[in-house]
Amino acid sequence: MATQTRTSDENLKSLFKISRILDCFSTADRALSLVEICKRTGFPRSTTHRLLASMREVGFLDQDRERDRYRLGIKLFEYGNMVLTNLDLHREARPFIEGLKRMTEQSVHLAVFDGLQAVVIHRAEPAPGGTTPLSLLENAPVHCTSIGKAILAFQPEPILQRVLDAGLRRFTETTITDPEQLKAELETVRRRGYAVDNGEHQPGLRCVGAPIRDQMGRVFASISVSASAWQSPVEKEADLAKIVTYHAQQISTHLGYVPPHPDA
Repeated sequence: MATQTRTSDENLKSLFKISRILDCFSTADRALSLVEICKRTGFPRSTTHRLLASMREVGFLDQDRERDRYRLGIKLFEYGNMVLTNLDLHREARPFIEGLKRMTEQSVHLAVFDGLQAVVIHRAEPAPGGTTPLSLLENAPVHCTSIGKAILAFQPEPILQRVLDAGLRRFTETTITDPEQLKAELETVRRRGYAVDNGEHQPGLRCVGAPIRDQMGRVFASISVSASAWQSPVEKEADLAKIVTYHAQQISTHLGYVPPHPDA
């Protein structure tokens, strides 16, 4: 029995170490050397080298031709696609995303919350010929994007504090970097039911986002529309917000959420 317990603990530690290595990679750090991974994980060189070799064998990592840098492997992409295919949110939201795109003629993003950032899992662009310049948001900061603030506003205090402790990075001149100002902004989001990004993450880009709830009523995702400021003037914000909020509510309903009765 003691041997089984010891083996189980060792397997758990190995899984933890593999997870730590995978967390080293990001959209900004797509390829890392053995030395860089050792520094980020704090693992000994021999342990790191052994884990990297094993992860490469099963397809979790790829190694470039020079054999000194590692990248996330295609196997993870295959697993990710299976997750999205089986994810209720992705399946239920898809028709509403397409409908919102056609109705607004703006870019539409769907994101889930990972505890610190909004991870965009689907994007629909307007018809060809549109002039909205958008790069794919893979991990959207929650303090300065509408898709992020729409989620963060409805999280419990410990999660909000975690985001604040991580730091409020400045992206543009209008990015909110003061914790108290952000808290006031999130209160506004809760009151009106939607969030706005006025060039806070990308200059000249205006976005409106609304929260999506699971069947327990918890906000775990959001949807947003994005366009250049001239395509989406402030004067149209209220009308656009009604459309985005309606589609977010429809997605929530299809996921099993039952809104409280107005008289309750």
